[in-house]
Amino acid sequence: MKDKRDAPRRNHQTDLLVRALLALQTPDECYQLLDDLCTISEIQAMAQRMEVARLLRSGITYQEIAGETGASTATISRVNRCLTYGTDGYNIVLNRMEGEA
Repeated sequence: MKDKRDAPRRNHQTDLLVRALLALQTPDECYQLLDDLCTISEIQAMAQRMEVARLLRSGITYQEIAGETGASTATISRVNRCLTYGTDGYNIVLNRMEGEA
């Protein structure tokens, strides 16, 4: 069975993007790349999903998360599915960020 991390989304272009992200060294560099690469709406959507993941891990209810973040229950549910059944991307970064706090 194929590992879900090797899904069709892995190709030369996505490898380039991942290498670009890993090359960033400072928060300012990250903001610069995000500004060049994404629309404001795309950045806000990704930021919202990170906040939803953080709040879900802390035990906040869907209703409270929706009220606090403006995220739809569909978005909250999708993030929760990723936290529970996904490839652990959210958990990896949130664990590391909690270790820095």
